[in-house]
Amino acid sequence: MTTDEKNRIVSMRRDGRSLTDIADALGLSRNTVKSFCRRNGLTVDMPELIITDEPCEKPCQFCGQPVMQSPGRREKKFCSDTCRTKFWNAHIGKIKRDAMQEYRCPACGGTFYAYDNRHRKYCSHECYIEARFGGAACN
Repeated sequence: MTTDEKNRIVSMRRDGRSLTDIADALGLSRNTVKSFCRRNGLTVDMPELIITDEPCEKPCQFCGQPVMQSPGRREKKFCSDTCRTKFWNAHIGKIKRDAMQEYRCPACGGTFYAYDNRHRKYCSHECYIEARFGGAACN
């Protein structure tokens, strides 16, 4: 979809036209128009919105390098996976651990913490092997 088509969708939606009318007028699929409107929060009573193909630049939260933001996508905070990992390792206290749950391993009887996962049973692969196949003893 071109920038011109996106801006026409915005103006037609602002005028109160239906998704089907917009799709027919622009020669697009109704689902394409519907997805675009949903992603951009386009309702009939919306504020001014102008779509551009210009990527937005913001600095990386770890190294300060510019992070290229793609229009219509979720905001990026880091320039790479390496910066993201280093940032969260350096700021471990900022991680929300609301979903962490305490579990008891049926193989060794020890407790361990893991993100809430009702299928998680064992504290390690070794404990799983021990319980399932009678493999090497776990600690």
